[in-house]
Amino acid sequence: MIAELRICVPAELSAAVTDCCTGELGVAEVSRQPGASVLPAGDVIHVLVARESVERLVEKLQALNVQEQGSISVAMPELVLSDRADKATADAPGEGADTVIWDEVSRQTGEDSRLTWSYLAFLILATQLAAIGIVTDSTIAIVGAMAVGPEFGPLAALAVALVRGQWQLGRSAALALGVGFPAAMLAAALTAWLSVPLGLFPPDVLDRGSAVDFIYHPGPYSLIVAVLAGTAGMLSVISRRSAALVGVFISVTTVPAAGFVAVALVLGEYQKAAGSAVQLGLNLVGIVAAAVAVLIFYRLVTRHRLRGASLRPRRTATGSRR
Repeated sequence: MIAELRICVPAELSAAVTDCCTGELGVAEVSRQPGASVLPAGDVIHVLVARESVERLVEKLQALNVQEQGSISVAMPELVLSDRADKATADAPGEGADTVIWDEVSRQTGEDSRLTWSYLAFLILATQLAAIGIVTDSTIAIVGAMAVGPEFGPLAALAVALVRGQWQLGRSAALALGVGFPAAMLAAALTAWLSVPLGLFPPDVLDRGSAVDFIYHPGPYSLIVAVLAGTAGMLSVISRRSAALVGVFISVTTVPAAGFVAVALVLGEYQKAAGSAVQLGLNLVGIVAAAVAVLIFYRLVTRHRLRGASLRPRRTATGSRR
């Protein structure tokens, strides 16, 4: 798997960056365009490098303060036909699919964790769908609510913040969760409160549904499923396999539990509301804990791989070993 780096730097830093790139294991091509950058004024350097070597190369570039004086952008080309690129990938330690680019993970989870109107809209809609599925005893509606819910983004961001000490990211994620869920539950409670006098469902509806009993009956498997889902979700973020996230969304009971709390409180079913609140808490804690464990494991693996790579000979700009 090949990545493409576009580096914009002032002219006085261009030579140092070029040497840094050409000497890195896993680099297939380096090209420099003097004076190609207008704002800021300087050179543009393009690098084809194995994904396995991106994290180490980015760390070296950051040590040169490239991000302060210019910029570093990373892209993943869909197709690269090059024997040099194939050889660079083979020389680089590890596997591209198992490689974590930490800045990429932080940026991706950060974008998904902001308290935006669209985030609130999706969470409110998902909780409304869950509430409808609860009062109609519809498993399909509940599964649909799970798929619509956007809560995994802030949960993943919270895990990244805990592992990397990015407290601003953690505050953003906590705000999205702390405001989003109460707002969605309040909207669902209001809808339920209006629906009862309209005769849309009877007051004893929670005593009739069998398909929703699992929501307010938390047990060991509630935590186990949450841990498995959190593990799968963070792995999908790291490996850029977004399709797997759908399975994560429809396997945890976060949104349905929030919807059940709202409906149960309106109907005076406080014991069931408490059970679903525990279910919600178990799912949130389990997902974050599993995601943290995955990130810690990958960080240890990355450090071990980079230490091994530092002992291997480097290429000079002429292609010789040193």
